Parts: sequence; structure tokens; C-alpha cells
Amino acid sequence: MNLANILLQAQAITHDTIAAKKIQAATDSVKAGVDSLANKIINPDSLATLTPTKVVDEIKSFDWSGVITGLSTQFISFALRLLAAIAIFYIGRFIINKIHAIVRAIFISKGIDRSLGTFLLSFIKITLLFLLVITVIGVLGIETSSFIAIFASAGVAIGMALSGTLQNFAGGVLILLIKPYKVGDYIEFGTFKGFVKEIQIFHTIITTYNNERIIIPNGGLSTGSINNYSAEPYRRLEWRVSLAYGDDVAKARQVILDIIDNDERIVKTDIESHEQENEPDTTQETTTPEQEPKRSWIYRIFHRTKNKVDDWKTASESIHPHLPKISYAPNVNLESLDDSAIVLIVRAWAKGEDYWGVLYSVNEQIYTQLPQHGLHFPFPQLDVHLSNN
Repeated sequence: MNLANILLQAQAITHDTIAAKKIQAATDSVKAGVDSLANKIINPDSLATLTPTKVVDEIKSFDWSGVITGLSTQFISFALRLLAAIAIFYIGRFIINKIHAIVRAIFISKGIDRSLGTFLLSFIKITLLFLLVITVIGVLGIETSSFIAIFASAGVAIGMALSGTLQNFAGGVLILLIKPYKVGDYIEFGTFKGFVKEIQIFHTIITTYNNERIIIPNGGLSTGSINNYSAEPYRRLEWRVSLAYGDDVAKARQVILDIIDNDERIVKTDIESHEQENEPDTTQETTTPEQEPKRSWIYRIFHRTKNKVDDWKTASESIHPHLPKISYAPNVNLESLDDSAIVLIVRAWAKGEDYWGVLYSVNEQIYTQLPQHGLHFPFPQLDVHLSNN
């Protein structure tokens, strides 16, 4: 009976193969022979007539060649499928490694962010390996639909259990793709302010000026409001200076402008016109169709796509002259007439990395130089009138 069970298990393994019908017929014949021998030997009705000589004769007359032929057929079929599965696995893994190397080279040549490139490469490789494993299992003759159903059920269960984590994962992917901020930027999110130290798949790590580490989930960062102080190269500074009534506003304006003019970190001219003058000439010589070398169809497709992208960028840049222009020249204006003072507002521009240094330096210069020119910082005043009653 053990031999029959082994043959039934071999039948189950090879049930879904191309040669299943032939193997089924051989297995049936082997099973029938084993059952016949068992019935002749173990049948209770024949126990009375059972003799050692009869047992020996039955064993000798048993069709051992059919059993050996069936086992050989099944073994050879399984061995061939196993060899084919091993070959497909190694060939597929070689192809996956090549695809991984090609995509990695493309990411490096296009300057894609390292965090995003690492994530995409890992995702592509894991997906291809999963498809390869499913293919190898199918070649071995094992039903793949059950494996796919198990993976799908496990994915649903894990997704329900880790809904918040998956939201952070999706937020990390969006941040890496859209890039609202990058490593090194100074950002503000809610009550948190700091420099971005790391952008991970699930969290973003920032450090404050006090060198405190804050870990923020990416889910909130991808859907919330973020103030990125480092997104633009220049930032505007403002000072509000209170002067006593009766002080010369023109004189105060000139003193403050002299303070600003002596600080080399503050922008004095129009930034946009200066940058346009220093822009390199990006025009390239065009070649005629006769001079252009023959390229493959893949190169032509990518080349046409690149031309379309360049045309779109040119059209977008043509809108810039029609946008409102910012004046970067420093200015001092009278903002308000308060109860005890007149308030001058001072505006100037500096690079983002010089923001705090310029702010504190000009504060100190205003405080020390205005009194030297006869200008006064007033204290709060209140006029009281007494009646003669």
C-alpha cells in the first residue's frame, strides 16, 4: 500500500503537465497491478487457501516491468521539468540583473535623485523576481493560481493592518517624485522648523538650530502645507524703525541706505537683468538631413520626445517676460504714523544663506548709527490734561 500512495503523490505533482494523460495511464496500470496483488495476498476469502508457494508464484507473476516503466516515465518527466525550471531561473535572473544595470545607468545619466533612484530600482527588481518565481513554479507543474490567491490575500491583510504606514509610504513616493523640498533645505511644517537631513520612504528627518532631531511622517508632509525657505535663492529682509516726531525722515532714510550700501551681502542691482547678461549662449548648430547620421528607431523616438519637451520648456519660458517683475533695489519708506512714533519700513534682498547674518548686522548698525546723526528712538508717550475744577 505504501507503493500505491507514492505513485498517487507522483500523479498529483504531474497532473497539470503536457504529458499528464500518458503518465495517468501508466499510473493507473501500476495501481491496478498493486491492488490486484494486494487483493490476492491479503483478501480474507483467500486466506484459507493461502500458502507460501502461492505467495511466491503471485509475486513472480506480478508485472514488475510496468511498475518500473511508470516510475521511470514520471521520474524522467519531472527531471526534465526541473532542469527547465533551473535554466529559466538562472536565465531570468541574468536578464533581471541586466535590466537593473541599464535602468541604474539611465538614472545616473539623467541625474535622478539618489533616494528616488534607489527606491525605484528596488521596486523594479522585486517585481521582476516575483514574476520569475511564479513562472518557475508554473514550469514545475504546480498550480500557480493558488499561490497568486495567497499573495493577494496576504497583501489585503497587510494593507489593512498597515494603512497608516502605507499612507506614509505613498507620501514618501510623492515627495521623491514631486520634490517639494530636498536634503539641506530649511522648511517649516506646522510648529516644526529645521534643515532637512534625510528623506526616507516613511519619514523625513529634520534638525533644528538647536541640533534637535525631529522625525515627521511623510503622509502629513505630502498632504499638508510646507514653507520651504530655501526654495528660492534670494530672500527679502524687513526692518521697522521707529523715530520720534520731529526727526528728519529724509536724513534717516539716507543713513539707513548708507548702512545697506556698505554691506556687500545685500543685493544692490536688479538680479534678473544681471543673470540674463551672464547666461551662456545655448544655441547649437543645426545639421541638415543629409549631414545627420543614420540612427536606430529607438534613438529617433527618444530624440523626438526630447524635442517635444524642449519645445514645451521654450513655450513655458516665453511666459516669464509677462509675469510681474520683482524690484530688488533696497528702499526705505514711511509706513505709519503711530501714537508715539513715526515708523519707517526698510526692505532689502540677500541670498538665503546670508539672511540671518544680514538681519542681525543691520539691526545693530541702525541702533548705533541713527543716534549719532541726531535721530531718536522714542519711548511710549501719553499726554494728560487736568481740568481747573
